[in-house]
Amino acid sequence: MKNQHGSKHHHQSHSNSRRRHLNRANTFHGIHPLLTHGCNGHYVDSSSSLWKTRRYSPGINGLHEEIVDFFNFMSPRPEEEAMRRNVVNRIEGVIKDLWPTSKVEIFGSFSTGLYLPTSDIDLVVFGKWDHPPLQELEHALKKHNVTGPYSIKVLDKASVPIIKLTDHETEVKVDISFNVETAVKAAQFIKSYLKKYPVLPPLIFVLKQFLLQRDLNEVFTGGISSYSLILMAISFLQLHPRIDTRRSNINLGILLIEFFQLYGHDFNYMKTGIRVTNGGAYLCKEEMLKTMGSGNRPSMLCIEDPVQPGNDVGRSSYGVLQVKQVFDFAYMVLTHGVSPLARAYPNREYDCTLGRIIKVSPEVLAYREWTIKKWGVKHYAKQENHGMCTTLKQNLSEPVAKKNFFVRLVISRFLEGHICASNTIEVLQFVKL
Repeated sequence: MKNQHGSKHHHQSHSNSRRRHLNRANTFHGIHPLLTHGCNGHYVDSSSSLWKTRRYSPGINGLHEEIVDFFNFMSPRPEEEAMRRNVVNRIEGVIKDLWPTSKVEIFGSFSTGLYLPTSDIDLVVFGKWDHPPLQELEHALKKHNVTGPYSIKVLDKASVPIIKLTDHETEVKVDISFNVETAVKAAQFIKSYLKKYPVLPPLIFVLKQFLLQRDLNEVFTGGISSYSLILMAISFLQLHPRIDTRRSNINLGILLIEFFQLYGHDFNYMKTGIRVTNGGAYLCKEEMLKTMGSGNRPSMLCIEDPVQPGNDVGRSSYGVLQVKQVFDFAYMVLTHGVSPLARAYPNREYDCTLGRIIKVSPEVLAYREWTIKKWGVKHYAKQENHGMCTTLKQNLSEPVAKKNFFVRLVISRFLEGHICASNTIEVLQFVKL
């Protein structure tokens, strides 16, 4: 395809800067997102490559190893899963109190497992209403202290009316919609492709982090949605000209660089649309007009919705040329990073290749540590009703560091009133304290 050179795009900077203050994963803090270092390399440094566990091989093989480590590092922990389940259960309880016959479904990244530590939770409520009862649910969520008065917003004028809120206890962001059947179908569609392409999850984790830290992961800021990104990745894997991407032993470094090359340098956004059904295809936008409703025109990023063919998934991504720009930047940086030239002239600001384009901010790391600490305790508290004393004894048979942790856990649970005195004494005697 011909290279697309887009015209100058005026991004809505006021909404973008406003979102930056809410996005703890943003790592640029007002600096132009193409820059990875300025002021002595302050914005991306070796200390932010927290996923690094070893000395990586040179070149493209090292990038593959690093992507694997990044995926393992960022993948959800059991405590993070438990925390999010708790958020869903509390919100579902409020909804069931209001409408006992309603049904709450999870979709999006929490449903597929492709969520980062700071990702939103997407919920859809099914019930019988003439109009989505947004204000009624908003009032109930405030009343039950699920969210504060200033951390909930009703978007009733959006194409899909939703409630956006931040959970008071966990700071997890939640989007709630009503009677959107296609949302659940889309999650099921993605799950089917996760089975077909084992390489899809690690690629998506890297790409989501890359866009998230540049505030280009939501259509609200002009970026592309998680759904759009996944469909772009599926299309890339379907139509790869050289590699059977259904295999699990593919070099992820090659795939990541070639993804950035395709959508940052080669893809013709002006003329071409993406289809992933029936094995995948590129279509001219004039052809896609035939499946769209009257009055609709293909957008710059035109992706046919596989669960609703008349819908253009990328329609609201008004900043797609900025996404294209940062993809092209990543392609150039990674290509140089794996080249022999980079080994001949090493950059001391980087101790790995992937760290040249993404990082994990200290705020995200602190949030994960808080989550694991708090919800790990709650996880063991739940086990109390099913023989917690036995469970603790088993863990106390482990090395000293682990013993100390569980001794502190037992004492704290006793002080909070969750463990009776006899069980506390029994466990402490077991470790001869």
